[in-house]
Amino acid sequence: MPLPIPHTLPAPWPDRAAGRFSSTIATDAPEGCAVALLGLPDDTGVTLNRGRPGAAEGPRAFREALARYGVESPEGRPWPRVFDAGDIRPDTTNLAETHRRVTSATESLLDLGLLPVAIGGGHDLTFPFVRALASRTKPLQGVYFDPHLDVRPEPGSGMAFRALIEQCGLSGLDNFGFSPLVNSAEHRAWFTSNGGAIGDETHLSARLEAPHHDLFVSLDLDVIDMAFAPGVSAMNPCGWTPRQAEEAAFLAGASERVRCFDIMELSPPHDDSGRTARLAAHLFLAFLRGFTERSG
Repeated sequence: MPLPIPHTLPAPWPDRAAGRFSSTIATDAPEGCAVALLGLPDDTGVTLNRGRPGAAEGPRAFREALARYGVESPEGRPWPRVFDAGDIRPDTTNLAETHRRVTSATESLLDLGLLPVAIGGGHDLTFPFVRALASRTKPLQGVYFDPHLDVRPEPGSGMAFRALIEQCGLSGLDNFGFSPLVNSAEHRAWFTSNGGAIGDETHLSARLEAPHHDLFVSLDLDVIDMAFAPGVSAMNPCGWTPRQAEEAAFLAGASERVRCFDIMELSPPHDDSGRTARLAAHLFLAFLRGFTERSG
């Protein structure tokens, strides 16, 4: 009988072939696991921001891609054990209720001593996901990879980081991948006047290893160039290469300061040949490879 995590449904996995990484993922119980997957299949916030809907299908496409990718026994250190906690049951009529459910489920995973990794889903869902950590970890700071600052005051996929600052008391927030072409002067001014900083990726490693605080890390797939990642809510015509994103995910996994991680805005209806989903699976595995470098 699968372990009950509040407000979740069992993970909808396709067949998981022996020899693939996915065959090692536990779905019934978290014993022996260090990392937990949590699907966030909701794009209500994307629709509210007039983005391209479809990210509600992101967790399903992610698992389908991961089922066909990655070896069971990699060269070097073995994978950390992963528990799949399933998918949140969203309330598509009430965004705040969906957010409450995300926070409750994430709190349960933290109570089990697991490092939660969320797969979404609209980027607003980073707010309730991180809120669970912020309620018990202070000081908490954040790093996110996104061309958008996402500091809108109104509910929607662009709200997450303003809400985290205003409601959860973050002590610092760094954005990497910023594009001045898709952010208003008003939003940038609010961000910088409330403790936010635009980061240079050459300093990412130092930022992730800064002492005296814990971190969350959020990777919005639209930080990646649309040539490589068309299946997102808002395509980026001049974004990162997959290699840059892989390095960022690996560094996040390797940092002992990082207490949760998410990969957001995977939108399968717009994903030619499933290549964005496959890239998302690759970035998750890059995070896990980094995790194996931790000393604890």
